[in-house]
Amino acid sequence: MRSSTFSERELDRIIEMAWEDRTPFEAITFQFQLKEQEVIEIMRKEMKPGSFKLWRKRVQGRVTKHKKLRDFENGRFKSYSQKQITGNKISKR
Repeated sequence: MRSSTFSERELDRIIEMAWEDRTPFEAITFQFQLKEQEVIEIMRKEMKPGSFKLWRKRVQGRVTKHKKLRDFENGRFKSYSQKQITGNKISKR
């Protein structure tokens, strides 16, 4: 395993990306050249056993964690209940 070649900041980012439900493993591969199995090994090493088991159960087979299983190709997912932001004066400051 190559976790020793990553800085603490990079390891934190890998774990953060793996923890996020909508970040596919392919994004981690693209950014850090890690295969899904290597990410799982890092998570196993860096997390408490109970936390790892919960994470693994949650992401296993999850559509959003595997790009091949997603039903959309481009863009980001947007919930139908999400409000449209138009005329936002705060962002124009």
